[in-house]
Amino acid sequence: MASFEYQVRDRQGVLETGTIEASSNDSVLDILQRRGYTVLSVREKKKNAFSFSLRGRATVKDVVILSRQLSTLFEAQVPIIESLRTLAEETSKPALKDALGQILADVTGGLALSQAFAKHPKFFSAFYVNLIRSGEESGKLQEVFLYLADYVERSYYLTMKARNAMIYPAFILVAFVAVIVLMLTVVIPGLLEIFEETGQQLPIYTRALLYLSTFLRVYGIFLVFFLVLAAVFLVRWRRTPDGAMFFARVQIHIPLVGDLYKKLFIARLADNLQILISSGIPILRALEITRDVVGNLVFAAALEGAYKAVRGGGTISSAFKNTPEIPTLVTSMMRIGEATGRLDFILQKISKFYQQEVNSAVDNLVSLIEPILIIVLGLGIGFLLMSVLVPLYNLVGSL
Repeated sequence: MASFEYQVRDRQGVLETGTIEASSNDSVLDILQRRGYTVLSVREKKKNAFSFSLRGRATVKDVVILSRQLSTLFEAQVPIIESLRTLAEETSKPALKDALGQILADVTGGLALSQAFAKHPKFFSAFYVNLIRSGEESGKLQEVFLYLADYVERSYYLTMKARNAMIYPAFILVAFVAVIVLMLTVVIPGLLEIFEETGQQLPIYTRALLYLSTFLRVYGIFLVFFLVLAAVFLVRWRRTPDGAMFFARVQIHIPLVGDLYKKLFIARLADNLQILISSGIPILRALEITRDVVGNLVFAAALEGAYKAVRGGGTISSAFKNTPEIPTLVTSMMRIGEATGRLDFILQKISKFYQQEVNSAVDNLVSLIEPILIIVLGLGIGFLLMSVLVPLYNLVGSL
């Protein structure tokens, strides 16, 4: 199907523009006329090789803002069509603007709001769409968008906080490695040649530095080539089922940050399930949706096991026992929730607990990383200086 840009007037004579996907110009004319529009122009959008990079997809932050704006407009009892029209006109992101224009056209033409949102999966997840559908069925669309706004904002905040905690140490380590490589390939070789010419016996650590410097200068290009090939191989392997599961396990078991990510995924799992169940979505469908949006294959596999267990008459808590990454505290609390019929309440408590744990883990990690970085950088610089200065002192002393 191709994309078409159109310009129409509605029954009140208001000029509207937008895009729509259809098989031909005639199909577009038929769709727009059935919606009651007077068609002024229709033309097929030309495909641009750079359209993805220039227009892009909406970020999570954009969806957070959109959800908050929709919840505010619905709370003010602004009609759905007017709300969508206002947001489509106000948004500054071209890709999101196009999506909102198509959603507006679909809703105006009689399509349900959830169905219109479902046509744009790159912006709105299955979780998002199913929650809108539950709001339509229960007549609580305003409350659902408040849920969505809070959930997306909360999820975005937790994810960004965990990610930002990694940026600083990663930047420092990359800069440190770059400086060390530059020193070993440009500065150190000249000094080491002077030491060799004097014929003095070099300490073992200076000789190790000499060998490392020589290796980088002679075989550095091959090392870079090997690292590039290894990176390509790992990227391709990560797309396979075995590779994806391996990296998912590494993510939650890596020292220092693994525990942080584990708590983040548990908080997300509990939060998603709680909101879906509270919104009236059947438990099996809630498990399916959460499985697709949890963000880690280890926890997705646990949710798949829970789905099969519940479908066979079992419980979620018993299925989660087979996943060692899910703490006993979580399974025990869920067992109590299932026994008392208050699973959504228990999930809410679990979600809040692990959100606080994520915040605490990030704060602890940031406070721990700084001294570790100071020690690592100090040892590296100390080794470099000792390897150069000790022979230099010996040379001066011999003179």
